[in-house]
Amino acid sequence: MHRWSLLAVLCSSVLLAHNTPCRADGGPHKMEVVKQWNLLNYNFPWDYPAASKEFFNPENVVATGMEVGYDRIFIATPRLFSGVPATVSSVPRGTNGDSPVLQAYPDWTHHRAATKEYNCSDIGLVSVYRLRIDSCNRLWALDAGVSRSLEDFEVTCPPKILVYDLHTDQVVRRIDFPPEVVRRESLYTNIIVDETSSRPENNCDDVFVYITDTVAPGIVVYDSGKDLTWRVSHPAMYPDPDFAESSIHEHRFTLMDGIVGLAFDMEAGIVYFQPLATDRIFSVTTAALRAGPLPFGKELPVKLVGRKSSQGIGLGASPRGGTIFYAPLSETAVASWNPRTNEHQILVQDQEKIQFAADLRTPDRDGTALYVLTSKFHRFFLKNLDANEFNTRILRIDGVVIPSGQLATQSHLQPTVPYDALHGNAYYHPSVVLPVPYKPLAPGQVALPPAATTSTPVSVFNTQNMPFGHGLFTKQSTFGHSTILGQGKPSQPFFTLNNGEKSFPPSTMASRPQFGANGSPIFVPKVNPSFNDLNLLRYRKSLSLNATALH
Repeated sequence: MHRWSLLAVLCSSVLLAHNTPCRADGGPHKMEVVKQWNLLNYNFPWDYPAASKEFFNPENVVATGMEVGYDRIFIATPRLFSGVPATVSSVPRGTNGDSPVLQAYPDWTHHRAATKEYNCSDIGLVSVYRLRIDSCNRLWALDAGVSRSLEDFEVTCPPKILVYDLHTDQVVRRIDFPPEVVRRESLYTNIIVDETSSRPENNCDDVFVYITDTVAPGIVVYDSGKDLTWRVSHPAMYPDPDFAESSIHEHRFTLMDGIVGLAFDMEAGIVYFQPLATDRIFSVTTAALRAGPLPFGKELPVKLVGRKSSQGIGLGASPRGGTIFYAPLSETAVASWNPRTNEHQILVQDQEKIQFAADLRTPDRDGTALYVLTSKFHRFFLKNLDANEFNTRILRIDGVVIPSGQLATQSHLQPTVPYDALHGNAYYHPSVVLPVPYKPLAPGQVALPPAATTSTPVSVFNTQNMPFGHGLFTKQSTFGHSTILGQGKPSQPFFTLNNGEKSFPPSTMASRPQFGANGSPIFVPKVNPSFNDLNLLRYRKSLSLNATALH
């Protein structure tokens, strides 16, 4: 740990003094610009008020997260300010030229929060900071539910997760969080989907999910198989006032963000994390996170991994080999360190292209490549943006990642055509062999759920379905305030602060009613009339039971 800290300082000193990379093997890595934008723009429908600054202000649209799919790159643009029309969008991987137009994902009906015509029970998104794709080719969108988080911090809706099947672009799962793991000022910003104990036959429905709460610092853990959620916290997740001010070139800005950077070493079972306002990286084992809420008086076993030369936000980890990737803000560089071998490298350094690396990704869908999203967030934040410059970039550094091989061993959903051949709508080309036999439905034919004797609901989301709000939110969900779902006694506030877990569902709880005590429905409506999703009880999904036609 001390050797890495010293080496990081020495390398950064060389970097700043001589403007040349410092590497253990003596040579720079090649960095490729995959996409770049002056300002982000969208494919607006003809009747959308794109001319209104309140609806769309391109100088307020900041990319904070990305994910690389087989055929598309997905981009998260949270509602940090007003004027953000869509919070998740995509761009085909095969597009050429600068500033490609973003496609609202999956379509504009999921982004009605921008028009203020959004109901919290709708299937839609408010503000997404990070995205992840699992080995079953499903996109996990973590919705913080907060609008204008850097202006007036309006809690529009409770946080949630929507899981999209990327074969059909349909929502196949919605995960709502119980009030006990949500604080008044909670801001869910990052997500890890841990499949290390997942069984292939469960179709990624038995994963663990780790979520960062940046403003009310903590990690929220979701056990997808049991549909249980709890919260843990530690002083290391809080911002350090000594590092509140960050600098990139001549620009200085103050932001007291807690835990936001997150990376996962699946081989060692270690989650790495960092607040923005710190020069340190910490770690905690997945065993400790999975153990459930902390007993009173017990601390989370967090370890100090090492110190960086300056603050940073993006973290990444190689699926195999144990290498950590990080990006110190002041050095405008991407570096790596392997805690097993103690090898430290500055992979690339570029004073223009690597300004504020917001997200680092090591997708299995692109072998040995590390992807870096840079956004010049500081210029957006300080309102001194130059629209004539490239302000948002997606960079690719090849040959630095050891892939997990997870797609070859676990996923039967990957295309059978070569990866490089996929672009635009080529993913649905006839040459792509789908893993599940698919037969389009005849006109007028409706896909029905499987018979009750052969299908069993495999998961229930937010089992106790507690009413959201309790004075925590400016807008109440319409889920209904039911008092017959075994809510139990209210938790003591100080115990909830340190524990955060909702009590396990009682085994004697009767079947769920269809309506709440006030007569309003407490279930999320069906996503699609012909989709096999019935009142939050989700049947095992296959393409043969979905009426959505492949394009």
